[in-house]
Amino acid sequence: MKLAVVGVTGVVGETILRVLDERSIAIDELGAFASRDRDESLQFRGQAVPIRAATPQALAAGGYDVVFFASSDDASAELAQHCIDSGARVIDNSSIFRMLPSAPLVVPEVNPQAIEAHHMLFPVANCTAIVLVVGIAPIFRAVGLRSVRVATYQAVSGAGRAGLEALANEELVALAGREDPVPTPFVAPIFRNVVPQVGSIDEHGDSGEELKVVAETRKILDAPSLHVAATTVRVPVRNAHSEAVFLELTRGASLEELSGALENAPGIIFHREGIVTPREVEGQDMVHVARLRAEEHSNRHFQLWIVGDQLRKGAATNGVQILELLIERGYIGTRERAGV
Repeated sequence: MKLAVVGVTGVVGETILRVLDERSIAIDELGAFASRDRDESLQFRGQAVPIRAATPQALAAGGYDVVFFASSDDASAELAQHCIDSGARVIDNSSIFRMLPSAPLVVPEVNPQAIEAHHMLFPVANCTAIVLVVGIAPIFRAVGLRSVRVATYQAVSGAGRAGLEALANEELVALAGREDPVPTPFVAPIFRNVVPQVGSIDEHGDSGEELKVVAETRKILDAPSLHVAATTVRVPVRNAHSEAVFLELTRGASLEELSGALENAPGIIFHREGIVTPREVEGQDMVHVARLRAEEHSNRHFQLWIVGDQLRKGAATNGVQILELLIERGYIGTRERAGV
């Protein structure tokens, strides 16, 4: 298999390469692409791989079976169709294609059946939505959901390397007792703070991240009428997102029934007792669920706490799992032309 990664020098691109290696994905030839040519090479499985500028010509000429995009929305908009036209299947971590009716939004533990042989474009869902749906899908399947409400506590890595650097630099400046201005992608300082805005705010008061969580959760669960409400918050945590979730079921159920559904679900570590924190799950691919409880002894209203690494399960690992499904079903290597 010939595989390329666009945005290979970013934190998601680097994590994709790490996950590909960890999961022993067979790659005959790797193409490494960034916004411009780089003097230094990328080291992958003992080989030096040159980093080239991502252009339509370079990507089309590579004859790739699969192209991962881990760059900007603009790069995906400009280059993804060229890759598809050349016969490559595209796994895209940007947000621009997620709500296309023709593009399945796949979380392999939740809706692997959404993949069909003719699909060439596979958007990777919003990181917060991925962590959420992995945690609630077993309950959705077992008893049904009438509403989902979520308050998120999102890691700075969701803003890429700039977010990680902002947190680190703000901490250094603050601990040194200085007041130097620190470049930041956030609307307010993040060190020793929480910022209740992820993305721009629209005329209704909803942020871009909140709208993504709502729409993508419905699409992944194939539940267009499901009531979903979200408040998304950035917190001074490096890599893992946490979510406080409030569920209303479509029928009455016991705590034991819901616990059993979570314990037997793929991709989940369920904690019947105790807590789990984002620091504990950094670097893991599993989504952790804890603090499942009924509201005032209700059999329809429940709360739970969900935590997952947004660079891995929320981005890179989910994309590589999609690739694994394509390989398993024999779709890789059947090169064809199709439109986005």
